[in-house]
Amino acid sequence: MNEEMDMQPDLYTLVDEEGQEQMFELLDSLEYEGETYYALTPYLEDAEAILADDGEVVILKSTYEGDEEVLVSVDDDELFDKLGDLFMDRFAELFEDDDDDAIEIEGSDRVDLDNGEVDLTDLDD
Repeated sequence: MNEEMDMQPDLYTLVDEEGQEQMFELLDSLEYEGETYYALTPYLEDAEAILADDGEVVILKSTYEGDEEVLVSVDDDELFDKLGDLFMDRFAELFEDDDDDAIEIEGSDRVDLDNGEVDLTDLDD
């Protein structure tokens, strides 16, 4: 499989109640109590829009109308909060800071690739 293809986001065009289309990127999906839920975020291509984005995450439930999958909102506040917690825990596991993200460079303690900073306090002159 082409490596570039693996880097492409999973995009979905969703239509709201007013008929407005918006592109969303799939962040994750999970099964909970026999149902499938998706965490999506608005898809932004513009760098400035990405930086200004508030990080909104939309959680939708998968249902079927005949053979067609339809994503619907989660109206139960308690269920929505539970799903939000489950997704946030999963995101935290995916992005937790560990030593696999550090590399050794001669003359330095370490370089942390997560935040782009180099610790220069222990350099030998």
